[in-house]
Amino acid sequence: MEYVSRVPRPPLDGLIDDLYYLEGAPPYARLTLPPMPAALLIVNLGAPFRIRAGTDIETTEYADGCVVTMPTRALEFGYPLPTRSVGVHIKPWGLAPFLPMPAAELCDRPVTVEQVWGRAAVAELQDRLATADGPHEMLTLLEEELMRRLCETAGLGLVRHTSSVIAATSGAVAIGDLSVAAGVSSTHLTQRFKELIGVTPKRLARTYRFAAAVFTIDPAGPIDWGDLAGRAGYFDQAHFGHEFREFTGLTPTRYVEVRQRFLREHPGHVFEGWPLPAD
Repeated sequence: MEYVSRVPRPPLDGLIDDLYYLEGAPPYARLTLPPMPAALLIVNLGAPFRIRAGTDIETTEYADGCVVTMPTRALEFGYPLPTRSVGVHIKPWGLAPFLPMPAAELCDRPVTVEQVWGRAAVAELQDRLATADGPHEMLTLLEEELMRRLCETAGLGLVRHTSSVIAATSGAVAIGDLSVAAGVSSTHLTQRFKELIGVTPKRLARTYRFAAAVFTIDPAGPIDWGDLAGRAGYFDQAHFGHEFREFTGLTPTRYVEVRQRFLREHPGHVFEGWPLPAD
């Protein structure tokens, strides 16, 4: 697959991790994406892809793309063969200035880009992207679209600062201390988080802690699960295992087996590291 990415210019860099272009054949027909402390926007330029946002939800087709606020459970992506799209990996708080509705309304409910920006605007953007001269020009067009749509958002400074503290500590921070330091009530802070991120500060901290723990796992080497759980701030290995199953649907050892399969079957693939085979 061809994968091109870059960090946007200010002020978008305070909201967005990177813009990316993706084209080619996915390694598997279906991929599972465990929750990350991030949001996602994809503008699709090929055949529709399919998303299943939980085992209790039916798979849905997305023709024009999708908008995903920070998830609390794994998503299953079904990519067409071949796939072609541009997208944005967004910081947890970074999607709010581009949404016409509270983020909580979209929690674990991916929507089409059309539902957020309107059919005419998305069709025009797709046309401009389709006739662009290569991936870098496409990313510039997407960045310009985001700049045009950037809006002032009440409470964003508070949520961004508090989220940054949570991120810097990998979730190992007392949530009550955050509201005291910010000079607001815990109720107010929680309300702002749900409006702009879609989840509570506590849930965001749990997700950062989980992500930090997972990224310390080396699937090619021996793993001391008790030591890993302790260093990540979990009460014990059982607590870590429970969180792991909630976030991924897998036990830690099964997760490593699936990661090892990906490494073995697709060494050096651009998707290696977070998505997992769902087949």
